[in-house]
Amino acid sequence: MVDIATHFALPLQGKLAIVTGSSRGIGAGIAWELARRGANVYITYVSDNSESAVKELRAKISQLPHKPITWACQVDLSTTTGAQKVISHLKTCVGSDELQIHILVNSAGIETVGDIQSVTLEDYDRVFNLNVRGLMLMTQAVVPYLAPKGRIINLSSVGARFGFKNISLYSASKAAIEGFTRTWASELGGDGTTVNAVAPGPVPSDMLDKIPKEIIDMQKATTPIEQRLGTTEEIANIVGWLSGPDASWVSGQVICASGGWTMY
Repeated sequence: MVDIATHFALPLQGKLAIVTGSSRGIGAGIAWELARRGANVYITYVSDNSESAVKELRAKISQLPHKPITWACQVDLSTTTGAQKVISHLKTCVGSDELQIHILVNSAGIETVGDIQSVTLEDYDRVFNLNVRGLMLMTQAVVPYLAPKGRIINLSSVGARFGFKNISLYSASKAAIEGFTRTWASELGGDGTTVNAVAPGPVPSDMLDKIPKEIIDMQKATTPIEQRLGTTEEIANIVGWLSGPDASWVSGQVICASGGWTMY
């Protein structure tokens, strides 16, 4: 019998979640929120400079009264071997070959700024190898271990459907992610698994600092809700809901979290 109080207070109790790119920004906010809702969380990061941020996040999570477990792995998911490294390390962490993953949040991403004449093949590889290929390989690696009624949430962007100048590679990569989301929802739904994407508007982060200021100012001025930026907490709350039992009938969707700036 379901304990109703626990079901609502800790809807992700006992679940294992992987959140890629979760040392800071939206990814860190998602890792915290899933842990706050009861999940044990596996954090990935790529840079040596992120180690202290990861330690702080894990320490913060460890103070939660229900004591969720966290693990962390430094891994470059833009490589062809990064995703399998995550799975191998996670098996070691949980101490069993009978690995069962309940939630995958594909948050790791990168952008580059430049018009069509200035972007290079190196720029293309850097963006697409992580944002698209890396996300695909991570999902492929997780699916054999994904529990029935699993949850896959991909981080897109309002840029996937809006023609911002000078961030074509980033926008195109996010559009690819939305295509993956719909197809995987069709392929994986037979056991109750859902696949969705969240497309944030601008949220303060290291990545946002690299986006041309005029784009951000325009979005703020034309956002119906309070003419402001979003927050990591607001995005994380949506991911938390999609990760839980209340979103069991939602799949193949792109949830636009932009304060009404984009409506579709």
